[in-house]
Amino acid sequence: MPVVSQPPLAPAFLATLLPELSAIRRDIHAHPELAFNETRTADLVAAELARCGVEVHRGLAKTGVVGVIRAGTSSRMIGLRADMDALPLQEMNAFPHRSKREGCMHACGHDGHTTMLLGAARYLAAHRNFDGTVVFIFQPAEESEGGAAVMIEDGLFEQFPVDAVYGLHNWPGLPVGEMAVMPGPVMAGTCAFEISVRGHGCHAAMPHQGIDTIVAASQLVQALQTVVARNLHPCDAAVVSVTQFHSGSAWNIIPEEALLRGTIRTFKPEVQETVERAVERLCSGVAAAYGAQIGVVFDHRYPPTVNSAAETEICRRVAAATLGADKVRSDELPSMGAEDFAYMLREKPGCYVWLGNGPGTGGCTLHNPHYDFNDDILALGVGYWVRLVEHTLGN
Repeated sequence: MPVVSQPPLAPAFLATLLPELSAIRRDIHAHPELAFNETRTADLVAAELARCGVEVHRGLAKTGVVGVIRAGTSSRMIGLRADMDALPLQEMNAFPHRSKREGCMHACGHDGHTTMLLGAARYLAAHRNFDGTVVFIFQPAEESEGGAAVMIEDGLFEQFPVDAVYGLHNWPGLPVGEMAVMPGPVMAGTCAFEISVRGHGCHAAMPHQGIDTIVAASQLVQALQTVVARNLHPCDAAVVSVTQFHSGSAWNIIPEEALLRGTIRTFKPEVQETVERAVERLCSGVAAAYGAQIGVVFDHRYPPTVNSAAETEICRRVAAATLGADKVRSDELPSMGAEDFAYMLREKPGCYVWLGNGPGTGGCTLHNPHYDFNDDILALGVGYWVRLVEHTLGN
């Protein structure tokens, strides 16, 4: 890995902190837990916070943990968020800290996110070189279950009325020592769809006696590929992907029904609306053409993750101070992946940044069974969080 400058932590403190953080991160990696079941991880987080004198709150979204550090007299308050959950994926790594739980692994780096925020909490609890309140939000269930929304519904921002909220995610493919800080949309909103196709089943040798759902559904799969290309302005971004096709159970029967499922990704509500109406028109058209009955249901999940301009500029300055101005990218393309930190940004201004995890070689990419968080960036994440607090809540 390339050599990068260390964050602004006291050298002696850093020398003690980093080995401990690496051990914590690997322990969390070895014991992954799925959405709303992060009991062991939450216990570990709460114990580490309490050990360094941080006020601990539990119970939001079942396994959520919130730490609070106050300093000075200012009423200013900011939130820093890390996610804790793992993925239902069988790990294929062979190192000693590989997952000890079959079919479950930290394939997205939430073990590292949790550890970096714990490190920042420990440093800020010891030094308190700021004036205001820092709220450390350890969130469950980021992966598909919307833990951020549940924490908000349970009263997160009523109980801790932060002025702004900040998030960080490791990013494979971005070099170690670099960070991407972009204003506006940074992650897409996601919507699942389910299309049911009903025809008339018959003997496969006598197709004239039925209405072929396989042919109708296949035509629809192809037609859906035109939604983005022929309905959106070329400068608007969207993805429509069919990911499931279920129909039939015998080689000599044309089935009565077929089921298509997939995902839509967009950055703007108006684009989402255009895509949905186009999908509905195609379903109606194919149904009329083949004499089938076709219905579609949309399941709106995470909204787009949209950074506010002022807070993004703060993060850009902090990242430049931590890593160097030439190591901060502000023109990266947003990701079509989704992130439930979007719910927090709908409630509060804030910014979500990407911290380079190094090359994604050997399968070290997000949601891959060979992924592992890069411990070399723990110090950079801690340094970024510390500088962000000291800059935002400066005396």
